[in-house]
Amino acid sequence: MLQLTTRTWVILLLTICLNQIALAGDEGVNWPGFRGPNASGVAEKFATPTNWNGEENKNIKWKTAIPGLGHSSPIVWGNRIFITTAISSKEDPQLRVGLYGDGTPVDDETVHHWKVFCLDKNTGRVLWEQTAQEGVPKIKRHPKATHANCTMATDGKYVVAFFGSEGLYCYDMNGKLIWKKDLGVLESGPYDAPSLRWGFASSPVIYENMVMVQCDVLKNGFLAAFNIEDGKEIWRTTRADVAAWSTPAVHQDGARTQLIVNGYKHIGSYDVQTGKELWRLAGGGDVPVPTPIVGHGLVFITNAHGGRAPIYAIRLDASGDITLEDGAAANDYIVWSDGHNGNYMQTPLLYGDYLFTCKDGGVMTCYDAKTGKRFYRQRLGTGKSGFTASPVAADGKIYFSSEDGEIYVVQIGPEFKLLAVNPMGEICMATPAISEGVLFFRTQNHLVAVK
Repeated sequence: MLQLTTRTWVILLLTICLNQIALAGDEGVNWPGFRGPNASGVAEKFATPTNWNGEENKNIKWKTAIPGLGHSSPIVWGNRIFITTAISSKEDPQLRVGLYGDGTPVDDETVHHWKVFCLDKNTGRVLWEQTAQEGVPKIKRHPKATHANCTMATDGKYVVAFFGSEGLYCYDMNGKLIWKKDLGVLESGPYDAPSLRWGFASSPVIYENMVMVQCDVLKNGFLAAFNIEDGKEIWRTTRADVAAWSTPAVHQDGARTQLIVNGYKHIGSYDVQTGKELWRLAGGGDVPVPTPIVGHGLVFITNAHGGRAPIYAIRLDASGDITLEDGAAANDYIVWSDGHNGNYMQTPLLYGDYLFTCKDGGVMTCYDAKTGKRFYRQRLGTGKSGFTASPVAADGKIYFSSEDGEIYVVQIGPEFKLLAVNPMGEICMATPAISEGVLFFRTQNHLVAVK
C-alpha cells in the first residue's frame, strides 16, 4: 500500500482547497459563450455600474477599436476576452439599423477577412489576432446584419469561432489553430421569399468534449456535435425547419442532458450524447431567433414573426409531441403560454422569479416566471429606435441596449423603475458581456469596458 508523508498530505489538501477556491471564483468571472453561463445572461457576485457616458468617456475603463463589422458578442475567460469580425475591402461597408422592413441583401462581393481577436480584459490591449478565412463571402447578408454574427464559445482550453458558410474554427487560448471544418453553404432567408438573404447567426455551444451547432437553413438543415479536441463529427441529426438564427441551449440535470432548440415547425429537445429527439412542439413565429433559457424546472422559449408571437414555459421532463391543441394555453408539459407577446430578436431574461421580455420597438414586459402572471409592461425610449441585443443582468439591474447605443438600466422587481439611460455614442447591436462587475459592450467600431 502506498504510504504518503505528512508533507505530501499537506500538498494534496492544499491543492484540493485551491482548486475549490478557483472553481468557486468562476461565478461572475467567466462569460464563456452567447449570454454567458448557461445562456442565462446573468452574472452575480460583483457590483456593476449604473451610470456612464461613452461619448464623454465617463466611467469607461478602456475602449479598443475593432476593424470591420460584427454583431458577435464578446466572451470572457479569466483575464482574456475574445471577439470576431469580418472586414470588407469596401471603405464603408453598408450597415443600416432601425425599424424597417426592407430585406434586400447587401451587394458586396469584395474580398473579406474573417478574424478572431483576443484582448486583455483589464487593459483592452490586443494579445493576439488570427485570420480564419479570406475571400469573397459565399452568401449575402441582410443590411442590418454582418458576416460575423455568431458569438464564440470557450471552455478555458479551446476557443471556437463559427462563421457560418466560411467554416467552424477551433483555437487554443494562445491563438494556435487546432482544427477547422467546412460545413458547406449555410443559406439563411425567408422560406417564402428565397431571393432575400440574411447571413448566418446561430452561435456554437460547448458541453464537455463537444462543440454543437444548430444549422436551420433553407436547404438540408441539421444539428451536429463535434469532438472539441480534433473536430471529428460525433453525431448529426437532420432538421426540416425554416431558416432561423437561434442559438441552442444545453441543460443538464439528474435525469438527462438536453440540447434545446428554438424553431417554427420543430421547437424541441435532443439527447446531447446521441442527437436523438426527446420532445417536440410545432407552431409559433416563423423566424425563430431567441435562445431557450432555463429555470424553475422550466424552459422558456419565445419567437415571433408571421402573425404569431408566443411565449412557452415548458417542463424539463417533457416527452413526445407536446404541441398545444387549438385554443389551449397549457397541457401536461406546457405550464403556461402567452400567444401574442413573444420576442422576435431578443432572448428573454430570467432573474429570480421574474421573466423579462423586450420587443423590437423597446416594449418590455415583466412576468411571474412560474405562473405567467404579468406584472407590468413598459416602453423603453420613444419607440423610434430598434432593440436587437438581448438584455443581461447583474447586481439587481437589467441592461437593455438600443441599436442607437442608448443603454437602459432597469431595477429588478415587480414594478418598473428606470435607474439610468447611458449613451455609448455608437450603434450597438451585440449583446454585452459581464465579468467581475465590468460591462463589455461591442459597438459598431469598438469593444468598450464600462466600470
